[in-house]
Amino acid sequence: MSIIDKLNKAFDHRIRLGIMSILIVNDAADFKQLKEELGVTDGNLASHTKALEKEKYIRVEKSFIGRKPNTKYIINQHGKEAFTSHINALEKLIKNG
Repeated sequence: MSIIDKLNKAFDHRIRLGIMSILIVNDAADFKQLKEELGVTDGNLASHTKALEKEKYIRVEKSFIGRKPNTKYIINQHGKEAFTSHINALEKLIKNG
C-alpha cells in the first residue's frame, strides 16, 4: 500500500479538514464557532458536518441556550483515530516527497 492510499478521502476537502482540526484540539465546538473560524456559509458547514457525521467521526448535540437553538459538534474516538492516521500519512508523504 502506498502512502497516498493511507490518506482518508473523508478529509480531502479543506472544510472537513478544518472542522476536524478544530475538533481534535477542542473536543467540541458549536456551529457558530466553526462557521466563524472557517469563514464558510451555513450551507457549506452543514453539508460537511453531515458528511463527517455520516462517517461516524463526529457526533451532534442539539440543545437550546435560552430560546436559541445551539448545535454542538463533538469528535469521537473513531474520528480522532481516523484523523490522526490521516495526518500521519500526510506527514510521511511530505517527508518522503
